[in-house]
Amino acid sequence: MKILVDADACPRSTFHVCTKVGRKYGIPVWSVASFDHNIESDHHVVVGNDPQEADVKIMNMTDEGDVVVTQDWGLAAIVLGKGAKCLSPGGREFHSEKIDFLLEEREVKSKFRRSGGRTKGPKKRTVKDDRRFEISLEHSLMDTDVRI
Repeated sequence: MKILVDADACPRSTFHVCTKVGRKYGIPVWSVASFDHNIESDHHVVVGNDPQEADVKIMNMTDEGDVVVTQDWGLAAIVLGKGAKCLSPGGREFHSEKIDFLLEEREVKSKFRRSGGRTKGPKKRTVKDDRRFEISLEHSLMDTDVRI
């Protein structure tokens, strides 16, 4: 088992939580990011800056039973299909039975933005968000079913 972090768009505080929890349970934490990012990690993989390059690397590194941290719903769908668990940096656990709906929602929002519409961005991260993520990560590692 390992924790894989999509570090291209992961909040720094989320990565620190992953590192802390990984050390607590003796689970290696791997970060994957393009060379544009400066990530300090015991296990870091640098990829090029082409779109989706980090996602492809994470897909190839993921094994059944791993935990992947990403905000990318497409990557989440793929790693769920490989038998891994997947969390958002906000602590939301992605589930196979709901991922199709999320992907459809992503497509609808993308079409809306392409036609000139505007959607909200993420809210400013808080300490409460970090705590919620930490609880979700620990539950995922203990194989407890948590839905946020």
